[in-house]
Formats: sequence, C-alpha cells, structure tokens
Amino acid sequence: MITTDEFLGYCDTALDGYAAICRELGDDLVNARLDGGNSAFGLATHVVGVMARWGRTVNRGIVVPRDRDAEFTATGTVAEALALLGAGRAALHEDVAAAVPADAPANPPPGRDRDEPGLRTQGGVLLHVYEELAQHLGQLEVTRDVLLGRVPPR
Repeated sequence: MITTDEFLGYCDTALDGYAAICRELGDDLVNARLDGGNSAFGLATHVVGVMARWGRTVNRGIVVPRDRDAEFTATGTVAEALALLGAGRAALHEDVAAAVPADAPANPPPGRDRDEPGLRTQGGVLLHVYEELAQHLGQLEVTRDVLLGRVPPR
C-alpha cells in the first residue's frame, strides 16, 4: 500500500514539472497554444481546478466553485502560474492529509455511477487526481517541445 508521503511525492514531482516548463517557456510563450491545443498557463490552471474539484469538493465535501471551460482559456504570467500551482499544491497536501482512503467520497459528482473506478473510495479519487496530473504533464511536455523547436528528428 502506498503511503501518503509517497503519493504526494508523485504529485509534487508532476507539479514541479508544470512549474519548470512554465519557467522554461517564459512570459513570451506561457500562453502560446498549438493548433487546437492548450497553453501551459491553461493546463496549470486546469490541473489546479482538477485538484480542488476532486480532492476537496468530491472527497471532502468542501465545495470549490469551478469553471472548467475557463481553465483552458485562462492566461497570465509565469509568476501567476507558479503562484497558482503553489496554492494548488498546498491545498492538495491538506486534502490528502484529510482523506480516509477506504471511505466513500463525501460528495460524488451527480450523474456519475458511484461504482465507477475512481469514485468508489477517497483513495480512488486521489488516484484520479494523479492520473490527471500525469496525463496533462505529458501534453504540456509535447507542447513545450514543439514551441521551443525541440521535436527530435525522425
């Protein structure tokens, strides 16, 4: 069984990756998008929304207002992205410390099957949070590579 510290270590490593890429892109590119894609700032905003929605609203029943569509179109500076990621990390640490992994989530999303993987237990909800962090970090790495011309030759 994974410990809380191990789980947060994985999440923190992913969040460090978001922060590093935002710094690497700088203010000139942190809001840049590939065709149909998301910007680094938008992805940072989105994962902070994901962490709050699932870690706080779903697991703990502490409702955090969220506009998911606006997360993807959000813009700002690198400093603002880093502040957002820092606040999101701190809140995630609180939410993970308060979680009881084997218990049911306090506020499952309406219209979703409570037996759906990732909704049965608070531990499953937290795994979903990490899944989102990892998935979008991969998307951000590809975006960075293209924006900075780092696509390896075929």
